[in-house]
Amino acid sequence: MVPSSPAELVAGLLARCRFPPAGTAVTAAVSGGADSSALLVLAVEAGCVPTAVHVDHGLRPGSEREADVVASLAARLGTPFVARRAQVAPGPNLEARAREARRGVLPAGAMTGHTADDQAETVVLNLLRGAGLDGLSGMAPGPTKPLLGLRRAETSALCARLGLPTVHDPTNADLRWRRNRVRHEVLPLLDRVAERDVAAVVARSARLLHDDARLLDELAAPLDPTDAPALARVPAPLARRALRRWLRAELDPHPPDSATVERVLAVAAGTRRATEVGGGRRVARRAGRLRLEPGSKGER
Repeated sequence: MVPSSPAELVAGLLARCRFPPAGTAVTAAVSGGADSSALLVLAVEAGCVPTAVHVDHGLRPGSEREADVVASLAARLGTPFVARRAQVAPGPNLEARAREARRGVLPAGAMTGHTADDQAETVVLNLLRGAGLDGLSGMAPGPTKPLLGLRRAETSALCARLGLPTVHDPTNADLRWRRNRVRHEVLPLLDRVAERDVAAVVARSARLLHDDARLLDELAAPLDPTDAPALARVPAPLARRALRRWLRAELDPHPPDSATVERVLAVAAGTRRATEVGGGRRVARRAGRLRLEPGSKGER
């Protein structure tokens, strides 16, 4: 049934969002596209007190003018507006570098307008990278990603219904970037093969896997990840969770991949003496305890 009024449309979408309680002050990252513009609209309707922050990466000619679109939307909604400029570091993987630059100028806990379609793309990309349970769980649902229950078509429809001008980013159609190929080629092909809306299926699977991952985290929380005999006594999935938690905390910003965790498990089991874990560090076993030490060349 098509909502008969903008108010009904907004109410229907809000019922599937995960905003914090009314009255909460929040930061909304708003690029000016339909997803982030809908994010700001829905945050206001949810009773939050948002500040709209536009981040200009300076990667496209005229990108600085997009801040004007966001400023106008913020003024229409009666919310504060802040414009930021992010310096993108040189190197490979432009998308990752732009994401890091954006994080550097946004406050912790800033909301983004990621939808279920973005979630499906993320899961497929993580699958292609050989990710484990955490990667296949996609982006964690919650107040920083309140729109994960919505579809991209719905955010566009909301902006159109409210007469909101939105920014079109031409890089989203550039097939040089892997995410865009997943968006425009892989998922549409899977739709045709499966004869169904695959993005919805993948996003739903990510929600279920997220719940499984959190349960494993809770079960692994009491484990001491440096106690090698204790790790050997528990099921491997719990040992992996405990080790991953320890290594992520110690090696940030060099989180361990699955191969690294498996090598550390072998050290805990006593089948190898030590292994490199990234960040110039290695894990060794001494008197039944795992220890992080300075790395040595050639150790794997």
